[in-house]
Amino acid sequence: MIEPEVEEFLEALYICEVENGPYPSEQTAERGAEEAVSLDLAEPFDDRYKLTEVGRQAGQNVVRRHRLAERLLQDVLAVGSGQIEEGACRFEHVLQDGVDDRVCILLGHPTHCPHGKAIPPGECCKAAKGDLIKEVRPLCDGRPESRGVVAYLATMDNRQVQKLVAMGILPGADIKVIRQSPSYVFQLGYSQFAVDRPLAEVIYVRWDK
Repeated sequence: MIEPEVEEFLEALYICEVENGPYPSEQTAERGAEEAVSLDLAEPFDDRYKLTEVGRQAGQNVVRRHRLAERLLQDVLAVGSGQIEEGACRFEHVLQDGVDDRVCILLGHPTHCPHGKAIPPGECCKAAKGDLIKEVRPLCDGRPESRGVVAYLATMDNRQVQKLVAMGILPGADIKVIRQSPSYVFQLGYSQFAVDRPLAEVIYVRWDK
């Protein structure tokens, strides 16, 4: 496993080289550059450093994990915007060994982080492109007769939460889509409910395959 200091250096260098971001700070380089070079992930270049081919892939993986962590913190854990960056810096070193793909699937293969920056796609994203419904997706993406289980509610609006909970829309509840227009009608148990798109967008469902 690559040390966190090296990953942070690779992440910063990837953003610099691929996304035209700033060059890594002196402190970041001091902490991770030497070890990155010893691992053949970076190499000296004009008094600076540049990524090797292997290092570029490693840097991309760190960027992907960081931005997925940001989405997880905002969309699922409802962490405030002021804490997202700090939390993502810690999470990015944990989302390894396939955990990042599991998080990506849970979030429905997001393409951008909360700040609008692109999330590099993983193998799970490529495999999901042909799916009609990609694992965990909002209710508004469900087709009539689709069935699944409520995964989470992606909202911090207390009024929305109260309305949904009153209907019995809680994580783990079985749900079936009846129709999509003019409103989103779904079935929970023996009861049917109708919601508008803003509510249908925050009900995330783990769809049956």
